[in-house]
Amino acid sequence: MLAVLTSLFSGILGLQCAMCRAVLETGADAETAKSLNDGIVYLMVVPYILVGVVGYAVYRQFYNK
Repeated sequence: MLAVLTSLFSGILGLQCAMCRAVLETGADAETAKSLNDGIVYLMVVPYILVGVVGYAVYRQFYNK
């Protein structure tokens, strides 16, 4: 749930690690910063989606009988 909320508000929150922020502050434009933020959110959300799908499949396998 937190991952979904974070992905929805990523533009507002401005999520960046310290290294990414340092790279962007050295002279990158706003489009590069937006692309980097989108990539960070994508990398953060995908594992949660995969775990959810696998968890649901396991749940159906055990409780479908």
